[in-house]
Order: sequence, then structure tokens, then C-alpha cells
Amino acid sequence: MIKFEPISNGKFWSGTDWSITDEDELARLIARVAIGQYRHVLKVLNETDCIAYAPTRNALEGAIRALTAENVEQPWHRDGWLFQVISWIAANIQNPESLKSPPHMIHANKGFDGLHICLDETDENVVSVVICEEKATDGPRGKITSQVWPEFKSLEAGSRDNELVSETTTLLAQNDHLDPDKAVHEILWKRARAYRVSITIGDKERSQDGRKALFKGYKKITPGDVVGKRRAETFHQSNLRDWMSRMANKALDAAKEMEAENV
Repeated sequence: MIKFEPISNGKFWSGTDWSITDEDELARLIARVAIGQYRHVLKVLNETDCIAYAPTRNALEGAIRALTAENVEQPWHRDGWLFQVISWIAANIQNPESLKSPPHMIHANKGFDGLHICLDETDENVVSVVICEEKATDGPRGKITSQVWPEFKSLEAGSRDNELVSETTTLLAQNDHLDPDKAVHEILWKRARAYRVSITIGDKERSQDGRKALFKGYKKITPGDVVGKRRAETFHQSNLRDWMSRMANKALDAAKEMEAENV
């Protein structure tokens, strides 16, 4: 469904480049998220037994809103939400063991795009808290320098630590952590804080040199050991908006089929 190729730039950053191998299956998973069944998607990805529940009429209407651009000439919010869902799916395939915040259910959510928590082998202590920025854009370098780097710099300075502590505690509690308050209190935040930027790229950024230029400044903004500290994920599409529109329509069709199968 999604194929991953390693990419890196020495001590500066490391990650993967994504390519879609099965658009129809991806669309079905996106549809499940859109109707509010993200837990079903997790079970599918983990290959555990799960019952495919049909969406209610209201859930289907909500999915239609999520997958539809209010202005077809300016589909930025719809495409941004869609890419966040794809990034969440990709992260669960790449690292199923880490805890992850559920996908947002509204366009242009003001919180963190995503939050991942990696625990040690005892599942009691937090090793890292990964803050995600996920951008679907036709101008990736400009988006990184104008939005992603300033946000990461602010987070490194601790300006949103209250939000980070709150969301980390909530995510641990939702996953039945023994003592989420104690775990959060004992986190060495400077050492544990890590970053993951997922971004769409065009032909210009597809080469090694193109990616080096794209993520220039990452280490300066978020200094420290590269191991797990600075993740860089790229997804190439020459005609991004056309592809996003096609995937949204496929997911819409899949959601409607789920309802029709159970009428």
C-alpha cells in the first residue's frame, strides 16, 4: 500500500520517501478514518481480527464534509487534512509499537499535526515524544522555512510545553499507561523531544541534492543527536492537487460503498 525508501543526510536528518503501491486500499483506510473508525484502521494495519461496521448516515455526512473541498479552486484545507491522515497511516506502518495521537477530524486543526510517544522495553518509561508537522504543498521549501522551522524553533524553546505535557499525558492515559502523570513528570524534555516533518515534494526536490536543500537548517533549528531526533518524510507528486482530488473521490466512493453494503 505504501512503500518506503530510506533517505538521509548524515548527521543532519534521516527518514523515508513514500510511494503508493495500492491507491484503492489506501482510499478505503482513509474512508474509515473519515467516518470516525480510526481504530478499525489500526486493526487492519496490525492484521488483527476486526468487524467492519457500517457508518451511520450522520457519520457518512461527516466523512463527505472532510473529503470535500469547500472551494474546488482552493482545496488547501481538504488536501492538508487528507495528507495528515496518510502520514498517520504511514507512521503506523513504519512503527506500530509507538503510541500515536488519533487523526484530527476537522480541517485546519490548531493543535499539533501529530504526536508520537516511544516507550522503553518495559512500556513504562517515555524514551521520546515526537512532534509532527505534516504539509501538503506545492512549495515545500517555502512552507518549511515560513512555518515548520519557526514552529520547531518555538517548541525547542519550550513555548508550548503546557500543550505538549497535556497531550502527552492524555495519549498515555488513553493507552492505559500505568501512571501517565508520573511518566510525564519524569520525562527529560530536552532529551526526549524529537521532530518529524512529512511534506509533499515536486520534481525539484526528488533528488538527494534536492532533499538536502529542502531540509537545510533542520539541525540548526533542532540541535542534538540525529538518532530519532530529526525525522524527514517526503512524498513526491508532480501534480499534487490532481492526485489529492482523485484520492479524495476514491475515499468518498469507498465510504458510500460501506454504507450501501449494509442497507
